[in-house]
Formats: sequence, structure tokens, C-alpha cells
Amino acid sequence: MPTTGSYFHLHLVSDSTGETLITVARAVAAQYANVTPVEHVYPLVRSQKQLDRVLSEIEEAPGIVLFTLLEKDLVGRLEAKCQEINSPSLSIIGPVMQLFQAYLGASTTGRVGAQHTLNAEYFKRIDALNYSMMHDDGQHVEGLEEADVVLVGVSRTSKTPTSIYLANRGVRTANVPLVPGIPIPHQLETLKNPLVVSLHATPERLIQIRQNRLLSIGSDTSNDDYIDRQAVTDEVTYARKLSAKYGWALLEVTRRSIEETAAAIMKLLADRQRQRMSE
Repeated sequence: MPTTGSYFHLHLVSDSTGETLITVARAVAAQYANVTPVEHVYPLVRSQKQLDRVLSEIEEAPGIVLFTLLEKDLVGRLEAKCQEINSPSLSIIGPVMQLFQAYLGASTTGRVGAQHTLNAEYFKRIDALNYSMMHDDGQHVEGLEEADVVLVGVSRTSKTPTSIYLANRGVRTANVPLVPGIPIPHQLETLKNPLVVSLHATPERLIQIRQNRLLSIGSDTSNDDYIDRQAVTDEVTYARKLSAKYGWALLEVTRRSIEETAAAIMKLLADRQRQRMSE
């Protein structure tokens, strides 16, 4: 394997933004803990001149080449160069497109970046993002009824990043902090439309995250209820009691990444929508 120490070169060539390539490549690379890819990302490669620069860089640092190119001439030149320098290459969308074509019996349109067109779905995501930014951290609670999902939880349960991730999937998401001693907004008690999800983590995990947060901003961590074991435990207990009182969906996020948390919420939302349709 042509690597340097525990590293190898990974070339990602796309005629669009490269998001698909990056997602697939990182998902696979994460399975190899002892070797790290040096990523070379080439987005918007749509001409022979642009491809020339890419081929030059691949030749200088051979490695695995993954690509999402639709132009046959570009694909042919890229594959020929990879074969010449003995670098493995693979089209990420090619086999999938062939499968679709065989099943549907129709050829593709060949539109570059078709998934990024300014259609209704795109504007739905932008609207969701605007909504989520406006309703972050308990702001503008008078508009909570317009949300698809409302996240609640104590500090450092990843409410904001989860909200933004869901918004990028077109889900209008608000989030409201739960703080002992501070009454929750009355709007939160009477919501009918949104799915309310209460995010929970163990006191140990919360303390760890909060300590790191305080250190990152240079704050004094001594004698602070924010990271006191009993105080944090009381916060968690308070949040769980509220969840039980109002029947909020409870989601444990201690060991979950933002993506996994968002996926679990999407499933809860889909299940709820199916249930409503059947009633």
C-alpha cells in the first residue's frame, strides 16, 4: 500500500460541490483507525483545463481516487491517468446510476449538480434554517407552534447543533433550555403541532462537556454550580420530571453524535406523522 507512515492520499474529484464524495469517503475512512487520509478535494471540475490540474496533483501524490463526474470525456481521461500511475479509482455514483437506468429503462439527463437546483425542497431547507436560527436557545417562544420539532434540554445537550442539522434536512426546529428555578415558557406547555423531544445525557457526560467548554473560554472552573456533581444531577432529574409531566419524547444523547441524534428525531417525527395519518 503506497502510504507514508500512517497516512495515505485520498483524491476526491467532483463536477459539483463534492459533498457526496466527502460523506462517502469519510464514512469508509472512519473504519480504519490506524491510518488517516490526506484529503485532496477538487469541486466543480467541469472542463479539460480544470481536470489537467487535478491529474497533475494526483500524479504528484498518488493514492485512492474517488469521483462523481458525468462528462464521459473527463471520466475517460481521469481513469486512464489513474491506470497509468497505478492509482485505484472508482466512480461513486456510476454503479448506482446504472442500477437506476436498468430498472427504470430510461437514460439520465446528465445534469451536473442536479441535487442542488433551486426547487421547492431547497427553499424549504432555507426556510427551516431561518426559522431555527430565529428560535434558538428559547428565543421568540411565541412562534413555537409553527415548528415541526421543538428540542428541550439542560445546557450542553447539543440542542443548537442538532437544530441546525435538522434544519438542513428541511425540519423547522426550535430549541428551549430547561433551567431549574426558571419556569418554562407557557407556550411550551400547550403545543399541539410540533413534536417536542427532550434531550438527556448523564451527569458525568454533561460535566465533562461543560468543563471543556469553560476551559476553552478561559473561565474559572472552581466552585461553579455549572459543573458541580450534585447540581448537575439535580438538573437532569428536573428535566426528566418535566418530560414525564408533559409527555415529551425522551431521547438519550450521551453516546450519540449529532447526526445519530438527528436521525433518531427524524424517525420519531416520521412515526408520529404516520400515526396521525392513520387516525
